[in-house]
Amino acid sequence: MLHPSYTDLIEAVNSDVEPGEQPVVQSRYSIVIASAKRARQLIAGEEATVPSAGRKPLSVAVEELYKTNVKILPEEEEETKEEEQ
Repeated sequence: MLHPSYTDLIEAVNSDVEPGEQPVVQSRYSIVIASAKRARQLIAGEEATVPSAGRKPLSVAVEELYKTNVKILPEEEEETKEEEQ
């Protein structure tokens, strides 16, 4: 059993979406991809926003997403941000 559940995680990630707007995350697949991407960032050396001592990067990434310490950008915003760098 996963904690938080996929539905709890999706609700947390979409909590900042205004009524009538399209949610950032609509499926389990999107959550899995976002978690894996954040875990790779942590492995590459980025600082965690939650306590991470002795924990695996994926567990830290899921907690960060659940606590909304990191945001998932829609694909078009992500592409624009990558071009700026």
